[in-house]
Amino acid sequence: MAQTKTNSGNFFEDFETGMVIRHALPRTLTEGDNALYVALTGERYPLYCSAEFARQLGFKRELINDLLVFHTVFGKSVPDISLNAVANLGYADVRFLMPVYPGDTLRAESTVVGRKENSNGKNGNVYVHTKGYNQRNELVMQFYRWVMVHKRNPDVPCDSQDKPDLPHELSVAQIKFHENFNRGGLDTIATGGKWFFEDYETGERIYHVDGRTIEESDHMLATSSYQNTAKVHFNSHQMSNSRFGKRLMYGGHVISIARALSFNGLENALGILGWNGGSHVAPTFAGDTIYSWSDVLDKKDLNSDFGALRTRLVGIKNVDPQQKGVELKFTDSETGKETYHPNVVLDLDYYILMPKHK
Repeated sequence: MAQTKTNSGNFFEDFETGMVIRHALPRTLTEGDNALYVALTGERYPLYCSAEFARQLGFKRELINDLLVFHTVFGKSVPDISLNAVANLGYADVRFLMPVYPGDTLRAESTVVGRKENSNGKNGNVYVHTKGYNQRNELVMQFYRWVMVHKRNPDVPCDSQDKPDLPHELSVAQIKFHENFNRGGLDTIATGGKWFFEDYETGERIYHVDGRTIEESDHMLATSSYQNTAKVHFNSHQMSNSRFGKRLMYGGHVISIARALSFNGLENALGILGWNGGSHVAPTFAGDTIYSWSDVLDKKDLNSDFGALRTRLVGIKNVDPQQKGVELKFTDSETGKETYHPNVVLDLDYYILMPKHK
């Protein structure tokens, strides 16, 4: 009998807590990848597209976009972790630890930290801790994520309930940024921004004004660039039999769109320091238009030149929150439970590096 040599991916039953998986396909990121990322997301932060701006701040040249680093490391993990996913559900303790430059090569490995079979018996949640390294084996980023994965045999119970207790927020001590950052080199003409760390208030809401429609072609090209092979994003034939009847947009692309939109109002931000947590609240599909707002949750003093601004980046589909009131959550009149507004697709709690006034 012929044996298949192809990889059908891991199902829920295949994961064991403590399993370490070293993912294939290291990837060298280039100037072209950065340019493509700008084209697909509308990203405008000059730290990632202006070599001169970056050098004035103390870097060798422009950086690879933080989220492009994340997507690349995430994409390495997909064939082993989420090829048979129902959906990626959330993130915790996401840390960006080192600058990544064009020409750097990234690889990834993941440790399974827990499993929880769902009550329907058809699938379960798998919790992993993924780390990304450069060509010098330096840790450049790490994150926890949990993903709902199909079972190979829904009729056989797994009796697996070891859901981990994941970190809820980053401490100031865990926040890392480039030690040679030259605050004096910040060119506000290049950013177009006039607001600094001191100008933002806890409790403030910033509507980012613009909206962006996600096309099928944008999503397909972006996700292919990240080498993310999850079937829910690519296989229309298979997804026609799903409860949605069509492909889902990769949630990371939604994060990128919301982040790109957040430039308007946070122009002087100098990169993402880390995520406390994040959730893909609802699915997004081709043709949906994304709007976003940021709530300032907290402010952490880092040194005399910089502070960490803790913001909640909210992505909303198909309604402009400035034109029509949209609250993040509301209490369901029938169940009495608090639930997200049906148009909210992303709830991301993260720290960004913000310069102070001179």
